[in-house]
Amino acid sequence: MSFILLIGLSLWLGLGMLSAEEQSSKGNMAEEPEALLAKVEFQTFEAVLTAKKIDLYGRTAPDRQAKLGAEVAGRVVTLMVRKGDEVKKDQSIAQIDKADLEIQLERARANLSVKEKEFKASKSLKSKGLQGEVAYSTAQANLVEARALVKKAQLNLRNTQIRAPFDGIVDELLIELGDYVGVGDPVATVIDLNVLVIEADVSERHVQNLKVNQKAQIRLIGGEKIEGTLRYISRVSSNATNTFPIEVEIPNPDQKIPAGVSAEVELNLEMQKAIKVSPAMLALDEGGNLGVKTLKDNVVHFVPIQLVKAEQDGVWLTGLGFSVDIITIGQGFVRDGDSVIAVKHESENQ
Repeated sequence: MSFILLIGLSLWLGLGMLSAEEQSSKGNMAEEPEALLAKVEFQTFEAVLTAKKIDLYGRTAPDRQAKLGAEVAGRVVTLMVRKGDEVKKDQSIAQIDKADLEIQLERARANLSVKEKEFKASKSLKSKGLQGEVAYSTAQANLVEARALVKKAQLNLRNTQIRAPFDGIVDELLIELGDYVGVGDPVATVIDLNVLVIEADVSERHVQNLKVNQKAQIRLIGGEKIEGTLRYISRVSSNATNTFPIEVEIPNPDQKIPAGVSAEVELNLEMQKAIKVSPAMLALDEGGNLGVKTLKDNVVHFVPIQLVKAEQDGVWLTGLGFSVDIITIGQGFVRDGDSVIAVKHESENQ
């Protein structure tokens, strides 16, 4: 009987162990696929309306620049300014010798007086029928010529003084006291720095999205930031670069900013929906396309994107729709089409 009980107990224990192994095997088979899935964290991002921006580079230039020349020939007898001086509109810069111009003006005025009397007498005789039409017309023509000679003499006398055409700075003074100048010889250059112009070039891909009078953000080489206005867009591209010249105007009331300084110009293009993410979330696919890894039903999807603009704390992307779940942690260990265990980030930065 003991032997029979021992055999029965052994069979019972054997059947129990076999059942436990089968249950353990089934549990491992169920847990094995879940253990093979990668675990990632994701955040939900919402698209907002933002402007695409372009950065251009140019240099500051004077708003106005006048190259003055002598309008009468003569010797320079007086210099009223030095190079670098500020001048007002119509302020004298130099005086050219008047020579006999004052005498020529007196002679022209005397001749005009005679011609006025001759015309007056001719008009009186004509009204009485004592003079013909030809004689009257000749007297009238002589009077017009005499007046023109007076105007010319006055103009020549006035042009002996070289004057500033506008408020500005004498950037170049090309004459010295005692120099002889001929008509048209360069004398000085006056520049206006109260307003500066930044000249840059825009590609044909972006020029149609710009508008005259739109605002521009300017950053000078020293780090100073100024707001400017786009005042000119060329309608003809450069044959060499296939770009369009533009001009951005910036105020310079104290004339602290000199001409010729390098500047960076930031201009807004069209408005579009975009999502701001950290650069660490960007990835490349096997073809080298830039994109992000998103989640849909716990499956990884690589989505190519387009860069709208870059900022210090992130980049703005388009091509992701209005709302998207982006993998923020673990994206380097998963590929497009992989199933994953997705955990939502506690705090979302949108």
